[in-house]
Amino acid sequence: MVAIQGFEGSFHQIAARQHFGAGVAVLPCATFTGLVQAVAQGRASAAVMAIENSIAGSILPNYTLLRKAGLRVVGEVYLHIRQQLLALPGQQLADIREVHSHPMALLQCADYLDHYPHWKLVETEDTALSAQRIREQQRPGVAAVAGSLAAELFQLNILAADIHSEKKNYTRFLVVALPENAGAVVQPTKASLYFEAPHAAGSLARILTAVAAQGVNLSKLQSCPQPGRTWHYFFHADLEFDALAQLQETLAALAPLTENLQLLGAYKGELNDER
Repeated sequence: MVAIQGFEGSFHQIAARQHFGAGVAVLPCATFTGLVQAVAQGRASAAVMAIENSIAGSILPNYTLLRKAGLRVVGEVYLHIRQQLLALPGQQLADIREVHSHPMALLQCADYLDHYPHWKLVETEDTALSAQRIREQQRPGVAAVAGSLAAELFQLNILAADIHSEKKNYTRFLVVALPENAGAVVQPTKASLYFEAPHAAGSLARILTAVAAQGVNLSKLQSCPQPGRTWHYFFHADLEFDALAQLQETLAALAPLTENLQLLGAYKGELNDER
């Protein structure tokens, strides 16, 4: 069982299928906190958690959740976000009066939706849930913006495909599990770290120089506020390397330069054509 945030048919479920296979069983969770708790409490063996988007940027609260939960990062998924216009079988574009979806999805499809100014746009809490409600309530004249999995699960037709404005929109998901369920990763190529930099001039520069000296690619460096310590930050870093020895040498070099250094997980990095 893999925990996902959102409802059945969501992009989180598409990401889970991409990583674990189409037959994976999912446990939908209303919030990211609920997702983390499902893994921590053993109700799910792993979780797929969105961490950043190529347009909207990082989901900062999830970095804090990841740090506090004690979970291990065991993989990642880069998912191409493709939005579809869905409606009941037999419906045509001319029949549509309303379009329901999450406000972010509606915004992502603004250029297409602007061609139909007579359509009423209705904001909802989830893309897939909008599609599910159309099927369950049998609502002619109403369409949803959601992914293709929602069309498959709720037996809706795709009236218009790939209606998103930005065609290179990707969301990166982390696959996380309890340490005892993580298992050994053979030949990892990427790692996620947590550390704090001493509050002194040049400390972060020295840390970055140490990473570069090992021939490691710093693919992500995210600063996050430390609650209770105004204007103090912790850092999340993603490192790409060719051999595990590089990671081990990098960690050894960082230990005297950082505070509270923690390896969150070493895993196989997923290739993404848009990177």
